[in-house]
Amino acid sequence: MALILVIGNKNYSSWSLRPWLALKATDIAFDEVVIPLYTGAADKQRILDVSPAGKVPVLVDGDITVWDSLAIIEYAAERFPQAQLWPDDRARRAHARAVSAEMHSGFPALRNECGMNLHRPVGAKPLSAAAQADIARIQQIWSECRQRYGQLGPYLFGAFSAADAMYAPVVHRFLTYAIDMPGELRSYVEAMTALPAFRQWTEAGRAETLVIDKFEQD
Repeated sequence: MALILVIGNKNYSSWSLRPWLALKATDIAFDEVVIPLYTGAADKQRILDVSPAGKVPVLVDGDITVWDSLAIIEYAAERFPQAQLWPDDRARRAHARAVSAEMHSGFPALRNECGMNLHRPVGAKPLSAAAQADIARIQQIWSECRQRYGQLGPYLFGAFSAADAMYAPVVHRFLTYAIDMPGELRSYVEAMTALPAFRQWTEAGRAETLVIDKFEQD
């Protein structure tokens, strides 16, 4: 039985993007189910039917249900070790897990002020000091990873990993909101945007026609 990944709108759902990209970019087969967000009680119930948390993404593997983006990625890494979602080297793996967990739990100002919206015309907006601090910390993480592991490949830890999946929505945010980046980080962003799975999600998100007004206010 194939895995089933339940996700929200590709235009808006940054949390859905993370496990979707982790699976797709490493050739883990799954069936995709999209449940539109914020469209009414019926779709909300569809989400509750697969997860009592009432949120997406959700991974269903037979009688196993996993919710939360990072938990799904960890499950996939255990279930499909050949996908090499985490680096083989223990030190790199620990580093990758640490920055992924920091992404998972942090950067609230950037999330709130620069929501993921692939329909939004590219352009800067005024940001709070807290959001600017979030941006600076993310760029520090990326710079450190690229300096330490850049010789191993174009992604944060050389080869594509779960860490890249966790930061993929930030790549979109940096591009959408025209956030300035040092030159050494542009090559990382270019590598991510050239990734076929990243392009596939982006194109599908931009093709969506559903508009959620609460996410169109900036």
